[in-house]
Amino acid sequence: MTNTDNQPLDAALNSTDSGDLLEAHGLDRESVCKLLADTLSNADDGELFFEQSQSEGLVFDNGRLKSSSFDSSQGFGMRSVAGEAAGYAHSGELSIEALKRASDAVSSVGEGYSGVTAEAPQQTNRRLYGDLNPVDDMSLAEKISLLEEINQYARDKDNRVRQVSASLAGSWRKIAILRADGQIFHDVRPLVRVNVSVVVGEGDRQEAGSHGFGGRHGYSYYLNGGIDGGWQGATDEALRQALVNLEAIDAPAGELDVVLGPGWPGVLLHEAVGHGLEGDFNRKKSSAFAELMGQQVAAKGVTVVDDGTIDGRRGSLSFDDEGTPTQRTPLIEDGVLVGYMQDRQNARLMGVNSTGNGRRQSYAHIPMPRMTNTIMESGDHDPAEILKSVRNGLYAVNFGGGQVDITSGKFVFSCTEAYLIEDGKVTAPVKGATLIGNGPEAMKRISMIGNDMQLDTGIGTCGKQGQGVPVGVGQPTLRIDGITVGGTAT
Repeated sequence: MTNTDNQPLDAALNSTDSGDLLEAHGLDRESVCKLLADTLSNADDGELFFEQSQSEGLVFDNGRLKSSSFDSSQGFGMRSVAGEAAGYAHSGELSIEALKRASDAVSSVGEGYSGVTAEAPQQTNRRLYGDLNPVDDMSLAEKISLLEEINQYARDKDNRVRQVSASLAGSWRKIAILRADGQIFHDVRPLVRVNVSVVVGEGDRQEAGSHGFGGRHGYSYYLNGGIDGGWQGATDEALRQALVNLEAIDAPAGELDVVLGPGWPGVLLHEAVGHGLEGDFNRKKSSAFAELMGQQVAAKGVTVVDDGTIDGRRGSLSFDDEGTPTQRTPLIEDGVLVGYMQDRQNARLMGVNSTGNGRRQSYAHIPMPRMTNTIMESGDHDPAEILKSVRNGLYAVNFGGGQVDITSGKFVFSCTEAYLIEDGKVTAPVKGATLIGNGPEAMKRISMIGNDMQLDTGIGTCGKQGQGVPVGVGQPTLRIDGITVGGTAT
């Protein structure tokens, strides 16, 4: 990967319509298309990805504004793909000279060229979110005042509150994808996240809880009670979790039947199974699911999809970062592996179609197959019935960090809120519980699937090969038999 010349440009960001980014920077579309066509004359595929963006972050901690940041950036990435090889160059300078330097850097990629240039994706007029720039949705003074109000609200709720951290993060990306045949794809992508963390204490013991929400709307949409009671609801939930953990006992260790709650616990599905269903890992046969297409890889009744078409969701896109419309992609149906998530390059090499999962962190990054909103669909069991069926187990409601090995499928996840299940009843909260297992094996041990599928509240960011992109997860209540639980009880 080559950075041709990351020089700043004085041109200001344009308005939030989806106008032509080339014209906005004095670039003649016909000249740029000719340059790109010449660059890709011995390539299977490729594109020019233009981007302008704004982002901000505010953190209020311990009664004061701890940090405030704002960033504005712009640039392009040029890609040439031939066979399994890809050349990529990027620059923060939007000029014909920078484009020519990029062309020189990537045009040598030609070995493995099929002789046929891939057709452009089919264009649609679908929009899954608006053009509003969240950075402009509220003034800086209003944002700081809100963070102060969250801090005071939490402290007034309970005298055991010792620390409150609240943060706002917003971004706005305007992109254009240009292909050698002159087709151009425009999108404007807003994104926000609000998070509240609370630490409570009694004596020498302290415990924490957190809750957040967000998606592809402005701050006002989420803060004014539209999602989970707005900021008051998020603060109440963070405080509730912290107080629960304050009463928690040490988690037991051993093999237990585990019930996962709906919504955010789908992050385990995302990590332990989702990454293994991305096209590049399966083309290279480095996934635990490689060469298992059409085979039973999960229990009967398990259906998993990746859906990038849900309006306003954090992981949703009108089209991916190659111009392919996102879609609802079946991955597992009734326990049978039926599909992988694909970008254009891996799809072509595997002889299938792209599923609209080609994603990149920014213009400085090459696209690769990535998840959007990865969801296990509902079953037919009442959640109360599932809990009642467990004699001795663990009810895991919220998760923190986790690790997974794509090749073996082994995972380790820490629970931030969990409870004992004793004789079918949820009893004491526990702390220090970790779930240890193998993704494909855990999928086969699912014995009951709830009828209460929920999406997460819009907080997920997925990392892969150094790139982070916003994602969503979702699942119903699940019973998984015989998972190893790492605990702290002696």
